[in-house]
Amino acid sequence: MKNILFILFFLMLISCTGQKDKMIGIQPFGKFNQSLIDTVKNSIEQVYGIRVEVLPNKPLPEFAFVNIKSPRYRADSIIRLLKREKPDSIDYVIGLISKDISTTKRDKNRKVKQPEYKYLDWGVFGLGFRPGPSCVVSTYRIKSNDHKKFIERFKKVCIHELGHNMGLKHCDYSEKCVMRDAAETIKTIDHVDLKLCTDCKVKIGM
Repeated sequence: MKNILFILFFLMLISCTGQKDKMIGIQPFGKFNQSLIDTVKNSIEQVYGIRVEVLPNKPLPEFAFVNIKSPRYRADSIIRLLKREKPDSIDYVIGLISKDISTTKRDKNRKVKQPEYKYLDWGVFGLGFRPGPSCVVSTYRIKSNDHKKFIERFKKVCIHELGHNMGLKHCDYSEKCVMRDAAETIKTIDHVDLKLCTDCKVKIGM
């Protein structure tokens, strides 16, 4: 009986702490729109209930620039930079960039997906460690003539990548969950809600 009570107490302790005591940093790169920074800050606080700090702007990392298929910045290089330079007071850091970003898409055996010319330098909305301390989101591929739609896309991608940082995989539980796999199309982002499903919330102790 005592063992059961101890286990219940332990589970309650985990569920109470969750991510609430964490701190998220927003790292803008280049000349990034201040209103968009404020928007994502508010969204992170509302969805995750976590404190957010906006870090001083940094210049675009020249070492991450490539011109393989088109001028881009490597998202994998940026998240490694963010990981290295993350202040100790911050648990997760999200980089925001207006330029196009890319990564190499690999299969389950870590080989470049085929055809290689397509996936060696693949443009992405965002990228993040899972789990890990950093992610990056670009506004380049989520633009729309409908400004409201653009803002919603931006917020959803930011919440999605931070979810990966916290350990969440792509969600198969709910078609409306923000952690749904975009499956290489912007239509998926437009279809999901700006929130985690019940299953994903439980997984990160919310």
